[in-house]
Amino acid sequence: MMRIGLALLWLAAAAAAQTDVVILWPNGAPGSEGWTQNEAVYQQNAAGLKGVRNIVKPSLTVYLPEGAATGTSVVVAPGGGFRYLSWDSEGTMVADWLQKHGVAAFLLKYRVMDTGTDEEFAAAQERQRAGRGGATAARGAAAPPPSPGAQAEIRKMAAADGLKAIEVVREHAAEWHADPAKVGIMGFSAGGYVAMQAALEHTAANRPAFVAAIYACCENPAEIKIPEDAPPVFFLHAYNDPVSASSPSLFLAWKAANKPAELHTYAAGGHGFGMPVRHQPTDGWIERFGDWLRYQKLM
Repeated sequence: MMRIGLALLWLAAAAAAQTDVVILWPNGAPGSEGWTQNEAVYQQNAAGLKGVRNIVKPSLTVYLPEGAATGTSVVVAPGGGFRYLSWDSEGTMVADWLQKHGVAAFLLKYRVMDTGTDEEFAAAQERQRAGRGGATAARGAAAPPPSPGAQAEIRKMAAADGLKAIEVVREHAAEWHADPAKVGIMGFSAGGYVAMQAALEHTAANRPAFVAAIYACCENPAEIKIPEDAPPVFFLHAYNDPVSASSPSLFLAWKAANKPAELHTYAAGGHGFGMPVRHQPTDGWIERFGDWLRYQKLM
């Protein structure tokens, strides 16, 4: 078990591939100190993939390379509409792939809205299934979205957790045998929003060296201002994504600012495809991300 300075809290691993869990805010995450909901893990679909909801204590689960390390680190932020996290399909499976390719992965649990007790959440799932004619979404049904004001606060907290995660990884890079100049962030859907906020609003301490925005959600992409120190960004989505269509606009904004970016648009795949094979053009998308990391001399 590795040791770390300051006041970071370490917890035992739940699986062999996971070395440690680090609590981002040991003295309580700012703005949610009074939250009392209980974190819960649930099964998202028939394949047994897990989701996590009611997150109160943001954390990083550490996946260090088992063989030769590139020195590159990636904070991985799963999606879930700020209601839950698609922990396996957009989290553990991504971290496993990075770990096997010599990249340290730090799987981020960021704060999401309160979805109630297990019974309340199950009832919300059933209502949404019924509303879809019995069909279940790829990542599982969820409760209705929160009010605009509530979601705005949740988004701010989630973005703060993403920035804090980058800062923590960079501060302790030596202890993880990582290069502090090669710490990036990757996000899916709502997690993509977290990643893009890090690209847009950061300090020297938490600026990501690179960003991957996978079917990212972004508010008013035409109005964003690209910072002078904007990091390289890898954008990827599917043409028939009914939720997120901001990737091309964000890519063009990066290009107009003469900042490095790459855009992949697949013919089909929908939203939330993650890592599982779905027999869609998006299958194997992470290999393209690997190609991009190699071009950036990060892998």
